[in-house]
Amino acid sequence: MAKVLVLYHSTYGHVEAMAQAVAEGARGTGATVDIRRVPETVPDEVARNAGYKMDQQAPVASVDELTSYDAIIVGAGTRYGRLPSQMAAFWDTAGGLWANGALNGKVGGAFSSTATQHGGNELTVMSMIHNLMHFGMTIVGLDYGYQGQMGVDEVRGGAPYGATTITGGDGGRMPSQADLDGARYQGRRVAEVATKLFG
Repeated sequence: MAKVLVLYHSTYGHVEAMAQAVAEGARGTGATVDIRRVPETVPDEVARNAGYKMDQQAPVASVDELTSYDAIIVGAGTRYGRLPSQMAAFWDTAGGLWANGALNGKVGGAFSSTATQHGGNELTVMSMIHNLMHFGMTIVGLDYGYQGQMGVDEVRGGAPYGATTITGGDGGRMPSQADLDGARYQGRRVAEVATKLFG
């Protein structure tokens, strides 16, 4: 079975919750799944004063461990319509893997959160996908087999590019059941594709 890494950055816990759902979906296929977070670049005192969620359980990732996975699914909240600096900084240190083609052919995917419905979720997911494609990865999004992203009867995350959630301007909205189900669906699909490719 495939070995999958869910790699995320979460400021207030929304993306952390999505990462756990992505991992749950991948595990449902029988895949081995690890959850890691990228190093926080904001000083501890600043982060505490800003209300960052400081008690996240996932270990901090290292670039060196990326090669041991068949699939890597990355998640982060949006920063002005793109991936946040913490996620960018992590991948910026992976130039050696890029130069050696160490991630070529591995499976990738991305998920995100933003405060408002049109605050940049799709662009953020795409910015992470662009990174993964430069590393030679094969991308799996949130296809329309997941119908929970359809409809306007409630606030819904989701895009064909990857699972998303909407937090509200004050961060008070945690991912809904539909958002978490989308994350599980994407995790399952990534793991299924990786299993087909790598056994």
